[in-house]
Amino acid sequence: MQAFKNIGLIGRLGSAKVVETLKRLIRFLEAGGYHIIIEDRTATVLLDHGHPEASRRLIGELCDLVIVVGGDGSLLGAARTLCYSGTLVLGVNRGRLGFLTDISPDELEARVGEVLQGDFEIEERFLLDAELYREETLVGSGDALNEVVVHPGKAVRMIEFELFIDGQFVYSQRSDGLIVATPTGSTAYALSGGGPIMHPRLDVVTLVPMFPHTLSSRPIAIDAASEIRIHIGETNQTYPHISCDGQTRAVAKPDDVLVIRRKPQRVQLVHPLGHNFYEVLRSKLGWSNRLGD
Repeated sequence: MQAFKNIGLIGRLGSAKVVETLKRLIRFLEAGGYHIIIEDRTATVLLDHGHPEASRRLIGELCDLVIVVGGDGSLLGAARTLCYSGTLVLGVNRGRLGFLTDISPDELEARVGEVLQGDFEIEERFLLDAELYREETLVGSGDALNEVVVHPGKAVRMIEFELFIDGQFVYSQRSDGLIVATPTGSTAYALSGGGPIMHPRLDVVTLVPMFPHTLSSRPIAIDAASEIRIHIGETNQTYPHISCDGQTRAVAKPDDVLVIRRKPQRVQLVHPLGHNFYEVLRSKLGWSNRLGD
């Protein structure tokens, strides 16, 4: 008995390698008798594919499994939509590092085949919601699987802000900004900012200052259920940008308040059996193997 019936396909645009992998995947799924639905934007690079097309959100409602072909950025974008339907998401890596898209093209048919036969494990990852308020009026919002970042945009100026966690004042700071990262995002931008690597099962958020004006500023980890409020200083001479997973969602003015909370919905990532987070770290970050290997 098939573990899945309706399978959605999403691919990163602008890559001949992604198109090649998608075509291989379609042939493989057709041979197995699966019903395939292709995301409408992805379908623009697959001429005469002969399968139904649907929006990303509708694919989440119609499919048992969605396979994303691309890099981690492609999976991030899909996850922010597919978390609402709770659809299982499997990543095939056609990007660079591939912390989330953990099936390589060389083992496409074998590893995807294992998942289709029911040999897989599910890993839940939480996301963040960000809302920007101006005089208590919502003026911008976004969500992120990796991180929410407050940064100066194109301006070369420090940002002044106050940080509150669950209503308690933490500190005021002058810096290039602040990275608020999930465990998923701990191996992304936050890592380059000096933040810690967090295991995906941790229910924790890290706050990583970006080039703070004082050497005593350090990353801190807090309960993911906490409410984070960032009050942009009234005397700022720049308008900070609010980015979610690398995409600017709003531009703040002095005295605005950014509120960040854990999103109620979670993304359901699928891994082939035997997935090992520490093995992924060794491979992607170039850590040494055991002595004697």
